[in-house]
Amino acid sequence: MSAPELIRIVSRSSPMALAQVERVRTELAALHPGVRTEVLPVTTSGDRWMGDLAQLGGKGAFTKEVDAALLAGEADLAVHCVKDVPADRPLPQGTTFAAFLKRDDIRDALIHPDGLTLDQLPQGSRIGTSSVRRIAQLAASHPHLTCVPMRGNAGRRLQKLAAGEADALMLAVSGLERLDSMHLASEVLSVETMCPPIGAGILALQCREDDVATIDLVSGLGDRDAWREATAERMFLHVLQGHCNSPIAGYARCDAGGELSLRARVFTPDGKRVLNAHEWAGPLDPATLGTSVAVTLLRQGARELIDSIEH
Repeated sequence: MSAPELIRIVSRSSPMALAQVERVRTELAALHPGVRTEVLPVTTSGDRWMGDLAQLGGKGAFTKEVDAALLAGEADLAVHCVKDVPADRPLPQGTTFAAFLKRDDIRDALIHPDGLTLDQLPQGSRIGTSSVRRIAQLAASHPHLTCVPMRGNAGRRLQKLAAGEADALMLAVSGLERLDSMHLASEVLSVETMCPPIGAGILALQCREDDVATIDLVSGLGDRDAWREATAERMFLHVLQGHCNSPIAGYARCDAGGELSLRARVFTPDGKRVLNAHEWAGPLDPATLGTSVAVTLLRQGARELIDSIEH
């Protein structure tokens, strides 16, 4: 089968999402110089809605319109942040992940206008974030701080910070890097201080299952370590059946010798109860590792904890 001459790429229309698409276009051009690309930006319901995501059905609000364009044949390739793709249910029927790109930084950053670090913030400081994962961890580690709801793309949140709607802001390091805005970060938080979301820093390329030509073309962009890590993390989340109001965090990591491990946590929203698990794959495949870590947390009471949270 001959390779396609044109790849139509669909993505969310936010500046960060389009920056991610440019990375894909650059890597694709280097791998296949003769292939042209076009971008189809779509504004998703999650981008339009500034309220509680649970009212829109959770994270799928960021992918539904992108998936629809792919399935309708309006595009050949979708670019997603893995953290935005629901793992509690299968991908839309007829689609598949063709590749996971080499992973970016998984950490969170604090942005404070005067350069203060998290530990330097005075009592009552307002942290702009709507992430239940961040809220729970801050409640556990820095209970003297207050979280204020703040949604919207990174640029909009930075504008809200400048307007005084919060004293500080938390954003993903990978997002700041994609927007060439790392200079705004006053502190990069360790994964011990702020455990990342499942799928952080990984871009996934999604195709229609029957589009073998496009799958073959873009699969060369895939990174094996990112595939192993994403597979373990997404299976972990799938087994837990966490929803968008579940404070769940975790990350898999391939070390220099190729050994895969998965560390994960489940919190109560107030951060007063934390369930922890950390396992090495050994002979297990990534999906089995994800299942094993989830089962470990379920034995600790994760099911009751997750089900007790309104959504």
